[in-house]
Amino acid sequence: MPEKHATRWCAPIAALLAALVVVSGCTLSSRLPDEKVVLTTFTVLADIASNVAGDRLRVESLTRPGAEIHGYEPSPRDVRRTATASLVVDNGLNLEGWFGRFVDDLDVEHVVASEGVEPIDITADAYAGKPNPHAWMSPVNVGIYVNNLVRAFTDLDPEGAEVFAANGAAYKEQLHQVQTHLVSALDRLPPNERALVTCEGAFSYLARDAGLTERYLWPVNAEQQATPQQVAEVIDFVKRNRVPAVFCESTVSDDAMQQVVAATGARFGGKLYVDSLSQADGPVPTYLDLIRHDVRTIVTGLTGDKR
Repeated sequence: MPEKHATRWCAPIAALLAALVVVSGCTLSSRLPDEKVVLTTFTVLADIASNVAGDRLRVESLTRPGAEIHGYEPSPRDVRRTATASLVVDNGLNLEGWFGRFVDDLDVEHVVASEGVEPIDITADAYAGKPNPHAWMSPVNVGIYVNNLVRAFTDLDPEGAEVFAANGAAYKEQLHQVQTHLVSALDRLPPNERALVTCEGAFSYLARDAGLTERYLWPVNAEQQATPQQVAEVIDFVKRNRVPAVFCESTVSDDAMQQVVAATGARFGGKLYVDSLSQADGPVPTYLDLIRHDVRTIVTGLTGDKR
């Protein structure tokens, strides 16, 4: 992280914002005059940030539950919300390809949540050599996110420093518990079965931290189509290593992975959540719900242990 944990883009946007207000007939913000708003790019970040902020800051997500973050198209309303935020938080690692263009003309404090994470590069297809953006799928990495947020929130609201530090420490303890369970539950698997086979390559960081070999049909969900060669390569890997179960993400069709199941006899271990939280009454309304669900699904699929 740089010495100053938030950077500032400065450019004239008054005319643009004024035009947007006239067109929409809406005010720029409904928040209280002294309320500090932290705006994140997607729901997972919003929940992590909320756990650090407590009730001292109002945390919102630019995108809604279930939205596809990779190819998101900002709206005029998004411009208004961002321009009036006290702080904007994005994931970085090229996740939000639209974000740089979006904020270039805005005067707003900004922090990259993944700053300091050791990136894992994508190794296949058009994305080869670019960092895998899904760093939040590792509880270890989210501890780094939390540290960055504690510092940024303290810069924004110095009087809340003790609250942010305490909230961050408590949240990191919960993350540690999830990570410990994942590693210990998979310890008894033989080396050849220590593999995580998914539709999207979104689990590189989790696989690394759990000592699993990662295989996937496509590297990024922007593709959402598996070629015959990709399917054949995964079938060969699963057969050679006698991988007990394979998985797919909740936001894409599992048809291609079902071909792998049919050809290998591996179990379909279930759906994994990655890019978005669910609504409050859904299966993964918080990040801890999401990562616990995925860990439980992976452990059950690979070991047969449903505890």
